[in-house]
Formats: sequence, structure tokens, C-alpha cells
Amino acid sequence: MESLYEAWVHRIIEVGARQPGHQSVDVIRPAAGTNGIYLLLVRFDSYLHQKAWEHSDERSRFLLELNDITEGDTRFEQITGFETWFTLPGEAPLPPPNKHKMFLIITVAVFFLVLGINLLFGETLQRIPLIARVAILATVQVALLSYVIMPRATVALRHWLYPQRED
Repeated sequence: MESLYEAWVHRIIEVGARQPGHQSVDVIRPAAGTNGIYLLLVRFDSYLHQKAWEHSDERSRFLLELNDITEGDTRFEQITGFETWFTLPGEAPLPPPNKHKMFLIITVAVFFLVLGINLLFGETLQRIPLIARVAILATVQVALLSYVIMPRATVALRHWLYPQRED
């Protein structure tokens, strides 16, 4: 049934792409150890556009077709975007860790990042106008969190973040 499912994915992407606010779809096909599970990551420019698509008759008809070509129930999840910080490099995507663990790691990382930046550059930053200072700090902090700190923290804490995962 995989070829039927692939055809279904192609058709729903084509129809979904015509919806107001549609931005993109990423299809992550099954990798070894994922039990044949596909992930479709659908992005809209706003919550209202996303909800309009989710409640549309067209999408409902597509979802009914799945009953004949897939096993089990279809799962839908909405994510905030922070989950992408918790992806192990070079591996098939895993479900995001517990939100409390994500909160704790992000809070600790941001605390030490803000503290370090202020200790190292605090006096220099005070000379910059407030709006420019906040813009610089936000950009530097998000870049460091996204590209340096969180990838390393996720690898270092993988056994705590993903205790059910077998290495």
C-alpha cells in the first residue's frame, strides 16, 4: 500500500499548497527503526489559516481515504518550534522529549548564555541604544542557542532526554 500512500501524499500536498497561508510541507519518509511511519510537517503563516485547512471539507475527504490504505490511527501534533532544538544529529527524527525537560534545558541554557554575555560585554552593551542592544542580544542569543548550544546539549543529555531510546 506504500505506493498508494505516496500518491495520496502527493495529491494532498498539491491541494494543501493552494490553501491561503500555506508555506511548505516536508515529507520525512520512514527510516530504519521507525516502523514505517511517515511524518508530514505542514507549515502555515498563521494559526487561523492552519485551522481553516484542518477543518476544511477537502482535507476531511483526504483523511477518510487513509482508512483504506494505512494501518492504525493517524496522529496529529502541533509543535511550537522549540522541538527542532532537540533533534539528534544524523538520525531519524524522534518524538520531542517531555516538555518539562525541554523547558528546563532551555531555561538553564538561556540563563547561562545571558549571564555570560553580560559578564563579557555588559559595559560595552550599556553604551548602545536600548532598541539596538535588544536586537543584537536577541539575534546573538537565538543564533548561539540554535547552532551551538542546543545541538551540543541535546547530544550530551540524550540519555536523559530520550531514556526509552536504545543506542
